[in-house]
Amino acid sequence: MNENEISYLVRKCIFNVYNSLGPGLLESVYQKILIYELKENGLDVKPEVAIPVMYDNKRFDLNFRIDILVEDKVILELKSVKNLEEIHYKQLQTYLKLSDKRLGLLINFNTTNILDGIKRVVNKL
Repeated sequence: MNENEISYLVRKCIFNVYNSLGPGLLESVYQKILIYELKENGLDVKPEVAIPVMYDNKRFDLNFRIDILVEDKVILELKSVKNLEEIHYKQLQTYLKLSDKRLGLLINFNTTNILDGIKRVVNKL
């Protein structure tokens, strides 16, 4: 599957989780349930994937973590906040660059309309 096909399936899973749980819960709750839903839909999922930082040809393990990596291609960065801020987009862009991935979804579950809470962020796509 390519990134767009994965994204389509991920969005279906996000809708299922949101429609069942609604807004207002902690990010950790959505993460656990979304991981379950993604796996139930046949996707390979890795939670809390460490991202090293390369600088001056040296590797630094600085505890940056991807919330969820799907099919080793798409990064999911989960939030449960009043409003997505510019820094949330920048964080995901940096994770895409550091991990050399091409697509990320920034997902804010704390919204009255989940369609408004899903944002695509790309890196060389």
